[in-house]
Amino acid sequence: MDANVRIVEVGPRDGLQNEKTPISTSAKLAFIESLAKSGLKEIEATSFVSPKWVPQLGDAAELWAQLPSGPEYSALVPNVKGLQRALQCGVDRISFFTAASEAFTQKNINMTIEESLVAFEQILDEFREVKPNGHVRAYLSTAFECPYAGRIEPEQTLSVARRLVNLGADEVSVSDTIGVAVPTEVSHLTKLLLEHLPKNKIAYHFHDTRGTALANLAKAFELGVTTFDSSAAGLGGCPYAPGAGGNLATEDLVYFFERSGVPTGVNLPELAQASLPILELLGRRPTAKAQLAVFSEQRNCP
Repeated sequence: MDANVRIVEVGPRDGLQNEKTPISTSAKLAFIESLAKSGLKEIEATSFVSPKWVPQLGDAAELWAQLPSGPEYSALVPNVKGLQRALQCGVDRISFFTAASEAFTQKNINMTIEESLVAFEQILDEFREVKPNGHVRAYLSTAFECPYAGRIEPEQTLSVARRLVNLGADEVSVSDTIGVAVPTEVSHLTKLLLEHLPKNKIAYHFHDTRGTALANLAKAFELGVTTFDSSAAGLGGCPYAPGAGGNLATEDLVYFFERSGVPTGVNLPELAQASLPILELLGRRPTAKAQLAVFSEQRNCP
């Protein structure tokens, strides 16, 4: 496979946002530092969301000020107030979310899709005034299916994705929020997206609820997509999507690409160790397949 792959590590934000067990700022920083040492170059570190709604990420400003040098860091900003807090901290890579499902946007952010796009445009305009060369990512949730409204037509996902790009998003992370997609569906949607959008505008964010995330990634990569989100140890899930499983594990993604001859720049044994302190704090054992394989080979499986 003659291609470069780009990994966006979302564990510190998407992986932890829904966890009830409080994780200290120092523990998060140690986690991020370990991820960076493993070779990950892009890390979504936190979200400037109200602590009332996501207490786990209430330390965003404190965390941001202490991030170790090396990777490019980004932060989720759900609204203009969050953006202003992020800008005060010097954030120059932001992300925002909407959905392909009207029902999901209503449940999630109490907006219609159109209202969310208006809000996105306002956030983007204010961000560009301060950071004209900053990077803006748009998460497009429920790209395949909504937990409230059922299956989403690919044309609907395309329609919202095109609007986001036309408004000025540098990339759209197309998200299988509840982890239902299979490769045939990914193939259909990817071909449709690539007919209308440059491939460098498209990323995928797969959840592994039904064990199909890696197969879906392989199909998207085969068709030309090279940017993928993942979370160390498969941490995470959507707090507004009942039944959503964890994210695609970064360890599994790295193993797949390295074994396929596509360099990632990530040291898999170091990555496998990076999430262990967080898992211990959460009272969990590792479940990512490639992570467990590393421990088995080292004969020190926790």
